[in-house]
Amino acid sequence: MACGILIFATSISNYTYRSHVDYPLDMDFSGEKVPTSLADVKERLDREMAVNINLNASTSLLLKRANKVFPIIEPILAQNNIPDDFKYLAVIESGLVNAVSPSGAKGVWQFMPETAKEIGLEVTEQIDERYHIEKATQAACNYLKKAKEKFGSWTMAAASYNGGIAGLQKQIDFQKSNDYYDLWLSDETSRYVFRILALKEIMKNPEKYGYAIPEKALYPKLATKKIVVDSSVTDLASFAIQQGINYKILKTHNPWLRDKKLDNPSKKQYELHIPTEGYLRK
Repeated sequence: MACGILIFATSISNYTYRSHVDYPLDMDFSGEKVPTSLADVKERLDREMAVNINLNASTSLLLKRANKVFPIIEPILAQNNIPDDFKYLAVIESGLVNAVSPSGAKGVWQFMPETAKEIGLEVTEQIDERYHIEKATQAACNYLKKAKEKFGSWTMAAASYNGGIAGLQKQIDFQKSNDYYDLWLSDETSRYVFRILALKEIMKNPEKYGYAIPEKALYPKLATKKIVVDSSVTDLASFAIQQGINYKILKTHNPWLRDKKLDNPSKKQYELHIPTEGYLRK
């Protein structure tokens, strides 16, 4: 197996900086081989491996969160015949939290408001389904299937999540190539798939890269019960207490509820998650 460069580590005040890393060069994304025989491809991969291996606190948190979030994402990807590797796209988009970008993209999958509405997510002052991980994951699957059909490649579908379908097509037409690794793209899109590859490698082999996190330190996916609300709720704090929890817990497990109330004159059905464990004081 071909490998990258051997690790040389320097410790400073309990912080270990790895100036070089030992990793496999025969990588693939969603079954599509990464051409690391190309000089620039090898360098671009090396950059992202070195950067992400040395983000000690951030990478540790990603591994802890993945234990809670991946079990939600993985079955939805599988149901849609989307390769499992795309869960690492969510990792680099948001760090597996409901992030908010300076441009206004929100949620684990980082949808802009108009894009979210176009693909069927509800975005209002009271409801923002970009924060609904199951629905947002399904929306991401819909986008990725469309992109794969357009470009014929999962690697290009992933790149288009950052560069846009129209943006990538413009570069394909101009540069006369539809191979991600042969295209001259913006710095962010050029790094995008390599960041996914780096996180995939590190998160699948954490101990190898110095992240031996004990199981008890991982964030658990808590059991919940589902309740359906098909009417208005004038006070979500009182509603939470009626469910045996509090407002904080309700919002933590249903972050798509963006207001203190839920107006629902159309009697639309909303499914809420109510945790059944994890909140008993000892």
